[in-house]
Amino acid sequence: MKSKLSVWTEILFISTRLGLTSFGGPVAHLAYFHEEYVQRKKWIDEKSYADLVALCQFLPGPASSQVGIGIGIQRGGIIGGILSFLGFTMPSVIFLIIFASVLDHFGLEDAGWISGLKIVAVAVVAQAVLGMSQKLAPDLERKTIALFALVATLLWQSAYTQIGAILLAGVAGFLLYRNQPILGKQSAHPFPVSKRVGVSCLALFFGLLLFLPVLNNVTSSKWIALMDSFYRSGSLVFGGGHVVLPLLEQEIVPAGWMSEEQFLAGYGAAQAVPGPLFTFAAYLGAIINGWQGGLFATFAIFLPAFLLVLGTLPFWNALRNHPKMTACLMGINASVVGILLSALYHPIFTSSIHTAAEFAMAAILFSMLYFWKFPPWVIVVTGALGGVLFL
Repeated sequence: MKSKLSVWTEILFISTRLGLTSFGGPVAHLAYFHEEYVQRKKWIDEKSYADLVALCQFLPGPASSQVGIGIGIQRGGIIGGILSFLGFTMPSVIFLIIFASVLDHFGLEDAGWISGLKIVAVAVVAQAVLGMSQKLAPDLERKTIALFALVATLLWQSAYTQIGAILLAGVAGFLLYRNQPILGKQSAHPFPVSKRVGVSCLALFFGLLLFLPVLNNVTSSKWIALMDSFYRSGSLVFGGGHVVLPLLEQEIVPAGWMSEEQFLAGYGAAQAVPGPLFTFAAYLGAIINGWQGGLFATFAIFLPAFLLVLGTLPFWNALRNHPKMTACLMGINASVVGILLSALYHPIFTSSIHTAAEFAMAAILFSMLYFWKFPPWVIVVTGALGGVLFL
């Protein structure tokens, strides 16, 4: 029988190794987790892993990080979940904080390779939109919901519009799909978190979501403003890490904390590192307030993921077999497609593509990613080199 310390040490070691090598986005991360935790280490069986993935796909937030947190919790309790998160996340956090420091110190926003990274963002988000639209908006009704979200967020560009579009899409999904039967109902499976802990975490999640904007309005603290912006963004992202881009852009750029050029340069750099895309927050926080800001922003944007995993694990068996909840999620996921398409146009395309050469490079990078299936780090290197040589 292993001691708790040895279990925690092993969780940290293996999750750190995954954090250093897991390129390719959340779908790839889930494949890496399956190979390591299910097949190699046998920490969790196939059924339990499938249940956990289903839960984290249902929740807002970074799905792959939430799966890693959940596996850590099942293996080593709440401390195991924290160590699993730290190992998987901190390598890319450290890299992006260093990148932000170099960018801020030397003022490289106008360098050719930075322009190339901005074009990488165009290709990556275009590929994400296309892939998500096929899965999340396959029928006419959900395509219409996506169109509504696209038009609304383009014409009224604010975080409140995005929140409203998500809420209205959930209502539309409920009205359209509430009577649709759930195929293949899942059997119950126990999770090692009590309902009392779950209720407490959910209460804290919603309490912070409601209280932080009020606190931000009555104080002038930059730390409170950072906490509010990044916590809210981490709480409202359905559909994966790419969707955090428009929420963060609306929070960060209009506030004058950085330029769109700095914002998109960091987003391009985030594609080059392993681990979750939510670590983009580390770059933003470091640009705003140094390395302390980078660590604080990372904590703020991932805190909702922790609270939601701990809060919903005890109730997941009932939720996933509830047709009305599934119907709401179908509408919400469709709205994500429209919100991401809106972000692809502005700020990404409008800030990155100004010439025929830049559009041609974006087309080449998109083709490499979508048709030829090159890994993301190759796209990033190619974009940076192309920016140096041709832009």
